[in-house]
Amino acid sequence: MWKSTNPRKLVLPTSWSHGVRSALLHVVSLAQYAAVYTRSWAAESRNVRVRLKADKDQLQQEVALLRAEIRLKDARMSCLPALRRPHYPPAERLEILELRAARGWSLEQTADAFLVTPATIRSWINRLEETGPKALVQLRTPVNKFPDFVRYAVQRLQSLCPALGKKKLADILARAGLHLGVSTVARFRSDIPRPTHLLADATTSPSRIVTADRPNHVWHVDLTTIPTQAGFWCSWLPCALPHCWPFCWWVVALLDHYSRRVMDCAAFRQAPTAVALRCFLGRALRAAGATPRYLISDKGSQFWPTAGYQLWCRRNGIRPRFGAVGKCGSIAVLERWIKTLKYDLLHGLQIPLRHATLQQELRLGIDWYNEHRPHMTLKGRTPNEVYFRRSPAHRRPRLEPRPHWPRGSPCTRPQVLIAGKPGSHFTLEVQFQAGQRHLPIVALRRAS
Repeated sequence: MWKSTNPRKLVLPTSWSHGVRSALLHVVSLAQYAAVYTRSWAAESRNVRVRLKADKDQLQQEVALLRAEIRLKDARMSCLPALRRPHYPPAERLEILELRAARGWSLEQTADAFLVTPATIRSWINRLEETGPKALVQLRTPVNKFPDFVRYAVQRLQSLCPALGKKKLADILARAGLHLGVSTVARFRSDIPRPTHLLADATTSPSRIVTADRPNHVWHVDLTTIPTQAGFWCSWLPCALPHCWPFCWWVVALLDHYSRRVMDCAAFRQAPTAVALRCFLGRALRAAGATPRYLISDKGSQFWPTAGYQLWCRRNGIRPRFGAVGKCGSIAVLERWIKTLKYDLLHGLQIPLRHATLQQELRLGIDWYNEHRPHMTLKGRTPNEVYFRRSPAHRRPRLEPRPHWPRGSPCTRPQVLIAGKPGSHFTLEVQFQAGQRHLPIVALRRAS
């Protein structure tokens, strides 16, 4: 074979090495762009095996990214000498030993995983049976007047539903028959640091406020985007992925103001047109069998200044209203539910790329939210209880686990009678809506 004696050399710019780091970010972003696009094609395939392959690939990528994140954090902590690293609290030491037993790790493997020495793990095991407030290994059991099984039930519920706050836990237990104060639940819960959010500055109330005084009086409608990945950022201009499928879903929601009940919700591959939005609203009216007096929205392109939307409202006997962003009593109610959708109902889930799967996840989350999630504005009632005017569950006779509690003494609000005798023992039963662990259904069963 003929071989050239003067092979042509690749001429590189003199400053090519200055852009290697930026090029690396571009390559990673492009690879993620291509992976999402290819996975979206597989997720919509008619072949079940192809769809399962897409889900498996997405989960494997998530596991690889989490391992890389843990490796970087461990690398930073390993730079410190072992004696100068932060110490694990007594309760976390017991959790480490439990994880070691579940994993079957040796002393060296456990020490390498948690960046301690094997002698430290050995001392924890040797002093496992110590008692007292200065014990090296302890359970998460704060001192309280309630029996230990009440404390365990609250902690167990918190571990099963970590996204719930202390007020929400108290409301859920009250609906199940156990009335605990918010401060009591806060003491029972594990001491997990939570991020603090700055409150927005108070604004003056608008001069015209539509107040709902009954179900189906005032409805809200709004749109939002739900990214299928962790976010929209990419390394090239305009530093954002396209706001369309397969990189995100457009979700439109309809909510009743008086009961906070979600009337309907739908997902679109791209920003819905005004015609598609009116079709969605028409289906929601027929499904609810009712028509609101007012329909509040923002001034998006689907609502304003579209003449077709206002004509559709007049044809259905609805008065359209347009809320002002940041004003009290405007569109904040639906915006708060959208935050609940993103951070509670869909938080921790791999957002599916298949439309039918996403619709099913939305339907399960909405059914659980309407039927089982107590609402602070509704004083512990659920949206369905207010919408259908049912008796709230937390008004039923309650369980009293304290054996010497006087029957005539009040309990935490709402104050109700005691079912049976004081000192009742119970078992905590937690079921999940369609097996989804972020949608708990809590019940208390009296122990025999």
